[in-house]
Amino acid sequence: MELYKDLSLGAQTAYAELQDQLQTQNIGELSALPGSFQRLIKRGNPYIYYNFRDMDGTQRMAYVGPEDERVKRLIEKAKVSKAESGAEIIQAQTKAAIALGCMTTLTKHFRVINRLGQYGFFRAGGILIGTHAFLAMGNMLGVQWTSSNKTMDVDFAHAGRNVSVALGANLKLSVHDALTSLEMGLLPIAEFSGKTGAQYRNPKDPELRLDFVTSETRDGKTVILPDLGLALECLKFMEYSLIETTQAILLSKGGACIVNIPAPQRYAIHKLIVYGERPVSERVKANKDLGQAASIIQVLLGTGSAELVKDAWRDALSRGPGWEKRATQGRKAMLKIYPHLDTHELW
Repeated sequence: MELYKDLSLGAQTAYAELQDQLQTQNIGELSALPGSFQRLIKRGNPYIYYNFRDMDGTQRMAYVGPEDERVKRLIEKAKVSKAESGAEIIQAQTKAAIALGCMTTLTKHFRVINRLGQYGFFRAGGILIGTHAFLAMGNMLGVQWTSSNKTMDVDFAHAGRNVSVALGANLKLSVHDALTSLEMGLLPIAEFSGKTGAQYRNPKDPELRLDFVTSETRDGKTVILPDLGLALECLKFMEYSLIETTQAILLSKGGACIVNIPAPQRYAIHKLIVYGERPVSERVKANKDLGQAASIIQVLLGTGSAELVKDAWRDALSRGPGWEKRATQGRKAMLKIYPHLDTHELW
């Protein structure tokens, strides 16, 4: 069963160049603030942050990206260059990447995600999850998914209270202000159901819904992040996807932007874990979860990265009998549809 097609070398090159340009622009915006780049270790993984004092004197840290040679090179580049006509270059590179085969998302979904990025959501630790992350992940991995990946929901996650908000000259990020500035009719559910604003919808447009989630707390109550002006719905097992993140580019005919997404191997195993949590009425979505997991796992297997899947699988099983039961159930269901993934290299 064909789950993906390799993007052409031209498409992969265009994507890489676009990512560099967007990252340089992002780093340039940060380095204009008085401060310095710092290396932090989180759960054994190195990340680069920009440390500075906000207008009120508060020490803040903005997320730049995982520490690797590319990010180091771009930081040096940003120190000595200015982004002249950067927007035009990005626009041209976006068009080239799309023309060469990179996958795109709906423009109205991109507008929402991009606006949140402009308001500092991703620098504050926000993570794009769900099908939009899967879409961005495909381009990042150099493939084009062949399965259906359209969705009406735009899902975001946040690691919780531990990431400080960094918003340049702004003291705080208001997600509500970011969304209302789009004039797309998005309203927090609180305005018509009495619940907190962990979800935004346009009552007149059922094809667009935003969900803001985080990992489950002991009391299961909604998490309030004052610096984000946001309430987060707590979901079981979500912390597994938030442990390791990476960066990717989300493309649309309306432009491109940098987003934080879960590490591919963790995204895939998380889909197996939550497979059994969906009710029978959502069996189509459950099968879609399996398809996305299988697609990512097959790409990683084909590129010699099966060990990443094996490590992520072991981590899931080590979290207790409840985790092991759900993960095993999801894997069994996936292998029933995609038996070629039943190999010792992965499990």
